Amino acid sequence: MENFTNETIDINQLPKFEEVTFTNLHPKYIRVVLINVAIIIGILILVPVLISVFKPELFSGRVWLILGIVIPLFSILLVVFSIIGFKKKGFAFREHDVLFRHGIIATNTIVIPYNRVQHVALHEGLIPRYFGLAKIEIFTAGGSSSDIEIPGIEKEKAENIKQLLMGKIQKQL
Repeated sequence: MENFTNETIDINQLPKFEEVTFTNLHPKYIRVVLINVAIIIGILILVPVLISVFKPELFSGRVWLILGIVIPLFSILLVVFSIIGFKKKGFAFREHDVLFRHGIIATNTIVIPYNRVQHVALHEGLIPRYFGLAKIEIFTAGGSSSDIEIPGIEKEKAENIKQLLMGKIQKQL
């Protein structure tokens, strides 16, 4: 215990994650995002129409007027925020950690050291698979869901990233 030191760390010398160059999601992924948004908008339009067919007494002219204003405004906001969210997402792999940046109004950056990674999964949804894209999920200890989900990566690149992360996990063991 006689060699114990507790020196102050100069926070100006710490590595800055803000200086990291993030890789943007694949450009084809915006199509996946917009298709998902179109499905949501379609459901928003279809539900009132189906309800009006089976329960016409619920829908007066005023209700249709309100829906005619609310649904297009909501749809426009949904599309705009989805596009902005796509442009703000990015990821980076450094020597000792993985970073993921996302957010629309507030930007969040998640940094996970490789020594905390417990499991890595690669997922291909129906629509992303059509465009040759996949999603990497990175799990750390103490949670039942993934800590980072990086969508919109080319499948081959996603498989390489998974192998990289699995290699880092094996080195830690």
